[in-house]
Amino acid sequence: MSDLSKRRLKAWIRLLGVTRSVESELREFLRLRHDTTLPRFDVMAALWRRRDGVTMSELSRMLLVSNGNATGVVDRLEKDGFVRRRPSETDRRTVFVALTDDGLRAFEGMAGEHEKEVDRLLGNLSEADLDALTTMFRRIGKGDAR
Repeated sequence: MSDLSKRRLKAWIRLLGVTRSVESELREFLRLRHDTTLPRFDVMAALWRRRDGVTMSELSRMLLVSNGNATGVVDRLEKDGFVRRRPSETDRRTVFVALTDDGLRAFEGMAGEHEKEVDRLLGNLSEADLDALTTMFRRIGKGDAR
């Protein structure tokens, strides 16, 4: 292994550690402040972005989770009155899911506080730091990290 290869591996391990640490803090924040979970928040955020609703398959793809995982979260959100399911008018096998008015209000209340918490957790990053990270992440995402 080259020195550069070892440095990339160390960078990956640091990135993973930071990601896990921030995610852990956000999970705890959502649990304590909003009595909810990160998966529920993520589903509601995806549905907030697509107000007209999405199919369960689209939701799974948006969240990068299995249909089963998405279904379990949606089941609980529906039970709590935050989402509603609507069958497709053209395909009986397809079901659309969307936030209810209560779900929209609940998410918007959480989202503002979530943003403040992320801002607090990443508060030691300057604008230049964020620009540099964004540039690097784009290069990594394109598979062109060199």
